[in-house]
Amino acid sequence: MWDAEAADFDEAADHGLKDPHVRKAWADLLLPLIDGRGRRVADLGCGTGTLSLLLAEEGGHLVSGVDFSSEMIRRARQKTREASLKPVFTVADAADPPLAAGSFDVVLARHVLWAMPDPAAALDRWIELLAPNGALILVEGRWQTGVGLKADECFRLVKDRREDAQLRMLDDPAYWGGPTADERYLITSRR
Repeated sequence: MWDAEAADFDEAADHGLKDPHVRKAWADLLLPLIDGRGRRVADLGCGTGTLSLLLAEEGGHLVSGVDFSSEMIRRARQKTREASLKPVFTVADAADPPLAAGSFDVVLARHVLWAMPDPAAALDRWIELLAPNGALILVEGRWQTGVGLKADECFRLVKDRREDAQLRMLDDPAYWGGPTADERYLITSRR
């Protein structure tokens, strides 16, 4: 399914970040959450690599992107050919990425946890990837179609595993290229 979605995936304002105002909104949201420059970031369910590239270019971060879709990864690699700091992309299941435990300063997943067959197990694996004091950054939502995770449900999943967690609603249209009636939010957690 995601291979078929890849051709049009970047047309959504928050996927392709083609609009400079939307790109700036995401940079202003994510970069301060990643303390410093040159951090090791796992971008799980990275799609076409837009956020991976943003974090590498704007933050100087060393990004490892993982996505199940070979076509998404092909497009991600194509996007980054001209970049000076290139993310590394791997075709693999984001629920259990082939990445070393304890080796990332940040684990980022945007609109991915809701799609996991077992969100709790995926979250456990993602937390294993974090180095001590590593940051978990989840951008999730519950869409009008009825799919997704409600903010309180996702927040509870994180709080059951980590003491420190914050929830912030992302209802500013700047992130999405216009107003949305969906429940979209950010959960961050540091040990």
